[in-house]
Amino acid sequence: MKSFWLCFVPLFVAVDAIGILPMYLSITEGLSRRHLRKVLLQSILTASVVAAAFLFVGQATFRLLGITVADFMVAGGVLLFVIALSDLLSTRNLQRQVEPDPATLGAVPIGIPLMVGPAVLTTILLLAEEHGRLPTLAAMTVNIILAGLIFGSSRTITRLMGKAGTRTFSKIANLILAAIAVMIVRKGILNFISG
Repeated sequence: MKSFWLCFVPLFVAVDAIGILPMYLSITEGLSRRHLRKVLLQSILTASVVAAAFLFVGQATFRLLGITVADFMVAGGVLLFVIALSDLLSTRNLQRQVEPDPATLGAVPIGIPLMVGPAVLTTILLLAEEHGRLPTLAAMTVNIILAGLIFGSSRTITRLMGKAGTRTFSKIANLILAAIAVMIVRKGILNFISG
């Protein structure tokens, strides 16, 4: 049980469901309740499958391809930065021109890389080495379900905050996400130089 909590806390911080909630709201804006349910289910399933697969084959695949964790951190950080920057610079009119596709929206970008992104995947690798795969998998599953529950109550949160409050919070969260992306790239570069 101790191993589970030692895995749960870092993964809860890495998933950061509350922090990415404004992005989820922005991406799913205008979708019907039926489409939202489909998107939410797809995001939970995609995030769970990718996290579990990465947990069991991630390190072996990295070694086979000659990819280091530092390489992965740099690539993932750049991707996160691009996502955050595009949302920061977008306007309401631009977002309306591109309708989200409910068929793939839950998988990308909500399931991957928002729910399970480079920070989460890197954390999974480190925790599995330290505490084992089973506690890491259990903690990851619980965190993904919690994120799904938070996203599922997003409409209520939107009503409480109002549209202006949600949009403001979304822009601030994207700015923080961009800063986190830069931090991940920086750590990846430092790991590459030191290792």
